[in-house]
This record gives sequence, C-alpha cells and structure tokens, in this order.
Amino acid sequence: MSRPVSMIETAGRFVPEWIADHPDQAIPERVKLRIWARCKGRCGLTGKKLRPGDGVDYDHIKALADGGEHRESNLHVVWRKAHRRKTAAEATERAEVRSLTKNHFGLGNRKPKGRPLTHPTLKRGFDGVVRPREQSR
Repeated sequence: MSRPVSMIETAGRFVPEWIADHPDQAIPERVKLRIWARCKGRCGLTGKKLRPGDGVDYDHIKALADGGEHRESNLHVVWRKAHRRKTAAEATERAEVRSLTKNHFGLGNRKPKGRPLTHPTLKRGFDGVVRPREQSR
C-alpha cells in the first residue's frame, strides 16, 4: 500500500516530502539541508541565528511520543542547548501525567496497610541479634 505523496517547495521547485519508514530512521543529509533552508538557519525554539560550531539538532515540532510523525514537515532545526532543555521539560511533564494517571486508577505507589514493620522497643542488629532500642534523650 503506498502513501499519498505530499510535495515540498524548495529552490523554486517541488519535490516529494521525505517520510521515514520507521521512527528510528536517520534523516538524510539532503533533507537536513532543506529543513535548514526552510528555517533560514535560525533555531526553531529560540530564534537564535545558528553559526558554525553551534551544536545543532533536528527536532520534531510535534513529538513522536505525542503522536507526531517522523517526516520532513514535522522537523525543524534547533540549537542543541535549547533542545535539551525542551526535551527535559517534556520528559518531566510526561512523568507527572503518567504518575497522576496511575494514582487516579489506583496503580500508584501505595503505602502498606496495617501495622508498621518496626517494633517499638526492639531492633535487630546487623549481626542478626535482637536488642532493646536505645532511648532517645
């Protein structure tokens, strides 16, 4: 089954949009050049003009984890430092949502019910011997 082909205008002509076969597929150099030209050499997150020596990444505008596609129209060039900050913020947000969802459905970390696992007056030493607890002063 073939996918519908969308066209991207580049250098005054139309070329088929690159669409990855799988999410881990590397972005071809020709596509990176087209994305760079479309973004005019500016970071898609900060607007910073990217210069030689600046770390550069190609970031998904809509993250794959949020249902985005690994295709040319969903990618933009970004400054690596800003990309790492964005990725960390997204990971934190996803973890919070996952935690809230687990707690909502009763799947979160639960405290043990019943009596505590410690004895109020006795303790076991590293050698395995049970001794009276020392009184706090």
